Formats: sequence, structure tokens, C-alpha cells
Amino acid sequence: MTKKGRSPSGPRRALLARNKKLHANIQRFVPRPGFLAPAEREELVRLTRRRLQIAHYSKKTERSYVSWLVRFIDFHQGRDPKTLGASEVTAFLSHLATVQNVSSSTQNQALSAILFLFRHVLKVDLPWMHDIARAKKSLRLPVVLARKEVRAILSELSGQPSLVCHMLYGCGLRLSECMQMRIKDLDLERLQVVVRDGKGQKDRVTLLPKGLVRPLIDQLATVRQQFDRDLAQDTRVQLPSALERKYPNAPLDWSWRWVFPAARTFTEKNTERRYRHHLHQSAVQRAVHQAVKAAGISKTASCHTFRHCFATHLLEDGYDIRTIQELLGHKDVNTTMIYTHVLEQGLFGVKSPLDRL
Repeated sequence: MTKKGRSPSGPRRALLARNKKLHANIQRFVPRPGFLAPAEREELVRLTRRRLQIAHYSKKTERSYVSWLVRFIDFHQGRDPKTLGASEVTAFLSHLATVQNVSSSTQNQALSAILFLFRHVLKVDLPWMHDIARAKKSLRLPVVLARKEVRAILSELSGQPSLVCHMLYGCGLRLSECMQMRIKDLDLERLQVVVRDGKGQKDRVTLLPKGLVRPLIDQLATVRQQFDRDLAQDTRVQLPSALERKYPNAPLDWSWRWVFPAARTFTEKNTERRYRHHLHQSAVQRAVHQAVKAAGISKTASCHTFRHCFATHLLEDGYDIRTIQELLGHKDVNTTMIYTHVLEQGLFGVKSPLDRL
């Protein structure tokens, strides 16, 4: 209202609204005590990424931890994490559990990201950090398909996704492990696959089915033709860590090529060099989703389901649990023991009394 008690005119209202918006935008960049300025926030994110890379965390973990850092700061309206304590961390975790209904594993991941921020980025290690209780993990049984269901899904697949899924089931691989497989990791003579830098940054050896030797030879022949074209165009593959500086010619070497390469190449901004990445996981995931629907399977099967089926079907065939643990790369045998609960013949081979009537 004006001094005469009348509302401002249209142009006057528009001017006041613009001034109010401008004032609000300016306030966003004015540092307040106990709050992060935009530049400080970006620097904190950059430093967190740097600490994660120094500790050799995976790219996936890096993206996840940075995401939780941003959500934690946003939840407390941009307050400086240095001013936050146990009550604020607990409030955030409670919000995740009660309002957003996240699982216990997601809640524990958020807590791990926050503790990493305090301990390794802010260099704060206070007693309350050791007293925060983690959410109790729920025991979830994996989805396992019958052998005829696996056969039905695999028959609906074609091209590279088909061979990838055959390897997921035949070798017990994770999808990321199969995508990142290189020519040198295949041993077609000894029927072995070397998994490099798997979960937990561990290498392991698993079996290679005889039935996949011929399809893999055909796949490598196709990759070889692509490799010859890439050499002519100086198209490389990326190497892990700093190996490219140590072995400058390795990115152009046949043995370092992907078993399942992408169809397209990309140009790195810093070096202006052309690279070819491996097949993207989403391409296989979409193909499996469509194959499950086409096969009429009512279970919520995914790419990782093939790995569950690999372990369960080996147990049903009488193989030792320790052997399966080694093939899967599990650190603890208790993780492998979960498959004993989904065996086709029932828990520990017990038959229901109803079946004897």
C-alpha cells in the first residue's frame, strides 16, 4: 500500500517485484555466518571428490558420496558442515527413514558418506561419530530363476546383449565386470576369465563355459575388424589409473581392447584424442527387461539375476559352497550362504509333509 492507502500501479508493482527478486538473488551470494557461500560449497564438493580419488574409491562410489554430501547440506539449508554435529546427522538419517522411506542399506550408505566428509575432508573425528548407530540390515532373498526360465530369457536376446547375458549366467559375473572385460582377460584355452578390479578392488579367476568359446571367437573377430579401423583413425581405449603414462602405446594395443566395445567413439577434451568406450550397461539392461517381458516371466529379473542363478544352480548340482564363494569373489562365505535359502529342492533339501500325502 502507498502512503495514501492505495495499491501501487501496474508498472510500480512490476518494479517492486523486480527489486525484490534482485534482492533475493543478491542475498544468495552474500555469505552468512555459519552458512556456505556458493564458491565454498563448490570447493567442498571438489575437495571431497579429490579425497575419494586419493583413497581409490570407485567412480560409482564417488558419485554416490558427493550426491549424499549435497543432499545433507541442502537438508540443513546450506549450513557449513563444520557447525553440524550428531543431532543434525541423526535428523537427516531419520528424515531418510521416516519421510523418504529409504532402505536400511541406503541409509547406511548416506551415513558412510557423511562420516567420510567429517573424517577425511573436514579432518574432524569427534566421539559422537563413533556412537551413531547404523540401521539394521534387512535379510533379502535374491530373485532366482528356474533353468527353463533362464533358457527362455536367453532365447529372446540377440547380438552383444545375448553374449553378455550368457557370460553373466555362465561365469557368475557382475554386469560391470563383464562390460569392463578386455581381450587379455580371456583365456579360451584354459577356459578361464580373469576379473580385474572387481568389487572391493579385487581380482579373481572364474570359469568359462565351453559353449561360449565359439561365440567369443566370433565376437573377437568382429572386434578385430573394428580395431583395424580404429588403428587407422588413431582411436584408443582408456587404461586404468596412470597406466597410459607408463605404457603410452598400450591404448592402441590389441590386448587392451574391450571384449564388448561401444559402437561410437568420443573425443577427450583435455587431449583431443579419440577413444572408444565399452558397451554401456543400460543397453544390456534394456535388452534384458524386454526379454523378460517377451518370455512371459512374472519375476522381477534383471542382469544381476543371472549371477544369482549361477550360484544357486551350482549349489543344486552339489558343488562346494567354498568353491562357489571363490568363483563369485565374495569376501565372506556368509554372503554366499544366502543362496542355500533359495534352492529348488527347498531349505537343506527338506520336503514338506504335504508332498507325502
